Amino acid sequence: MEIKRIAVDTSKHVFTLVGVDDRGQVVMRRELRRHQVEPYFKKQSPVEVVLEACGGSHHWGRTLLALGHQVRLLPPQYVKPFVKRGKNDRHDAMAIAEASGRPGLQPVAVKSAEQQAAAMLLSVRELLVKQRTQLANAMRGHAAEFGVIVGKGIGHAGALVERVQNEPSMPEPAKAMISVLAAQFVALQVRIDELDRQILAEHKANPVSRMLAEVPGVGPLGALTLALTVDAAQFRSARHFAAWIGLTPKEHSTGGKPRLGGISREGNERLRQLLVVGAMAVIKVAKPGRRSASKWLLQLLGRKPRRVAAVALANKMARILWAMMRSGEAYRHAPVAG
Repeated sequence: MEIKRIAVDTSKHVFTLVGVDDRGQVVMRRELRRHQVEPYFKKQSPVEVVLEACGGSHHWGRTLLALGHQVRLLPPQYVKPFVKRGKNDRHDAMAIAEASGRPGLQPVAVKSAEQQAAAMLLSVRELLVKQRTQLANAMRGHAAEFGVIVGKGIGHAGALVERVQNEPSMPEPAKAMISVLAAQFVALQVRIDELDRQILAEHKANPVSRMLAEVPGVGPLGALTLALTVDAAQFRSARHFAAWIGLTPKEHSTGGKPRLGGISREGNERLRQLLVVGAMAVIKVAKPGRRSASKWLLQLLGRKPRRVAAVALANKMARILWAMMRSGEAYRHAPVAG
């Protein structure tokens, strides 16, 4: 019995393994406790090991690579179509094994521990920003219950707290609870400011990030996110990179008649958000004579709504960024439209 490939469905405690031969036939099924996985693969001769990409898969990828095995991480959306009904760990492992035998599935690169640690700076900041938004919404919602209304946005949080404290009709217990939320809001803002300073320092120290920030609409946060989380060599072309981010239209074509819809919103949601927000910032100041206002963009804005134009510009930005990361060339500004 010769095993060509082993598919592993990971979990907290029990790992399910499925081994297949050259013909794709299942020749081994096994369940291992977490502490048994590494000793088991130490005894195995070098083999291809396939896992579903997730938070812990990079750790196991590094461990298995160190033991001399080949490792492939498959994105979950590639594995899901092969899961049979009656989902369980064995079916999940079988789906990984079946998906791994299909040609043309682009794997996820195994990240080093240093890469994951550097990317945590970005993910932690994103989490704190979400919590800050939740606190601001909670304060505004509770204040509205007592007739105290302010504008939306983080910038109005201070004015909201001041109006609440000066509102004579609001009961003192309600004011006290909003003060608790306000104190937590301020503490989060301090943390976020600290992380922003760290991100700026990391951006200045990263040559790839500094190069990408030359593209109009790409700031330090977006440039550093691209530099730390994207391996341009994984994508065959700029179009594939833009599709991976989710900036290409969904297709519902049949009978030879193409039908294109809105963007797919698949892939990396955070990168898509950063690029679209950056594109909106460019469009906001796009006027003849401005450095970031190319002839192409001004013509696009003349015939398309701003939000549609922003997605088109974000798509173009993604392709430019991929080309820069792939070739190492600096950004060349387009001629300014008069």
